Amino acid sequence: MSTIKACLFDLDGVIVDTAKYHFLAWKRLADELGINFTEDDNEKLKGVSRVRSLEIILELGGKTLSEEDFNSFMTKKNDWYLEYVDQMKEDEILPGVLDFLKALKAEGVKVALGSASKNAMRILNLLNITDYFDAIIDGTSVSAAKPDPEVFLKGAEATGTTPAECVVFEDAEAGVEAAINGGMRVVGIGEEEALGKANIVVPGFANFSVEDLKKALA
Repeated sequence: MSTIKACLFDLDGVIVDTAKYHFLAWKRLADELGINFTEDDNEKLKGVSRVRSLEIILELGGKTLSEEDFNSFMTKKNDWYLEYVDQMKEDEILPGVLDFLKALKAEGVKVALGSASKNAMRILNLLNITDYFDAIIDGTSVSAAKPDPEVFLKGAEATGTTPAECVVFEDAEAGVEAAINGGMRVVGIGEEEALGKANIVVPGFANFSVEDLKKALA
């Protein structure tokens, strides 16, 4: 497995499903603004920043906010999201992820997180998996949003590897594009139709091993 020196993981939808908590928090905020917000609408927020997410919700409702109110609602949404997140338990790690991380460590492959979330450390600590990561690049250490490759390039740098030696695991189209833009191979986690640009697409880690990864990218 000499050609794969590091595996870089997105957080939401790859390691854990926090999308439901984001939805609950955005729904609560939309209700307060008098905007109808559905789970289908929530799909439009996948992989985009908090600022852009609120802009999309306001567009859906045909509303505008002052800068002060906009910032206030962003803070409120994050506070509500963290209320939900802080109740997370280790059993919310997605199926097969823990075994996959353990197998990578056993192979001597570097493991890094590459997430836009500013709450990544908090979530990893709640799930008790922080120690599996050699590097954590999150929303506090990057300025450019995916599909810009900054988060993954910093992950490669932090693990002492080159982009060509990295494999990225992503569930969002913007994340897949970020990996490609960074010159990395990428495994899409989810549906083929949304993630078709990835080198391979798998539904999750439940039936996917490090051996499968080696074979797929050989």
